[in-house]
Amino acid sequence: MSRIERALERAAQIRNSSPVAVVAENPQNEGTPPTRESSSRTITINSDDRLLVTLTEPHSAVSEQYRKLKSSLVRLANEGGFRNLLMVTSAVAGEGKSLTAANLAVSMAQEYDLTVLLIDADLRRPSIHEYLGFEQTIGLSDCLQDGIDIGDAIIKTSISKLSVISAGREVEKPLELFASKKMQKTMAEIKHRYNDRYVIIDTPPLLPFAETRSLAHLVDGIVLVIQEGVTSQESVFEAKEILNGCPILGVVLNYSTAVNTGNSHYSSYYCRQAV
Repeated sequence: MSRIERALERAAQIRNSSPVAVVAENPQNEGTPPTRESSSRTITINSDDRLLVTLTEPHSAVSEQYRKLKSSLVRLANEGGFRNLLMVTSAVAGEGKSLTAANLAVSMAQEYDLTVLLIDADLRRPSIHEYLGFEQTIGLSDCLQDGIDIGDAIIKTSISKLSVISAGREVEKPLELFASKKMQKTMAEIKHRYNDRYVIIDTPPLLPFAETRSLAHLVDGIVLVIQEGVTSQESVFEAKEILNGCPILGVVLNYSTAVNTGNSHYSSYYCRQAV
């Protein structure tokens, strides 16, 4: 039977609703297993999490603060050329850096002409997958340790211009991994391979863990998150000293009482950007 006859037969089967799977004929690729990227994994972001305010309450006062932060960062990142590799960190744990990274990424992806890749590089206490509402999966640590292509770890989301890379499996010694040449090459690849999008990287806090200090020298810009009433002045000064020589783009003040949003639930998540 000729190729044309086979095609006509398939078309007839489809018209008759026959359960036939139509597969492109490519003898050269027979037996080649599909890559993880080809599976087109897509997650639906958990819109019920009220902490993800840029998605659940896009018109709220808090979302407006994130939009202001986004606008300032985009402006600063574009000064002197496109600098797309941005890191979000804090001095100590519990200051809301991961939540800030997630909301900032969503806010950026809601722009008409911006695309975003959100990476969970907090290998000690990953939480991006929890905020976005998906199960931990193959991620950054797997790419660094097993040589998995970074494209295979990217997860598409229900926000069309937002993709995510999770932290991956648990790592015993993150410092050695972050200080490795493999990490340098991976960050360079992400920056240049996806140079049409912003990359937001959530990292461990600066003071307790040394690996973030290594990553701070690989990125184009740093956003430091500080929680009002919790972060001591000494911790802020120490964090600033650690980041000396690194590109700090701004500071986010979490749990600020400086402005009343008119909503008691969200007032504790007010973010003020200062550069």
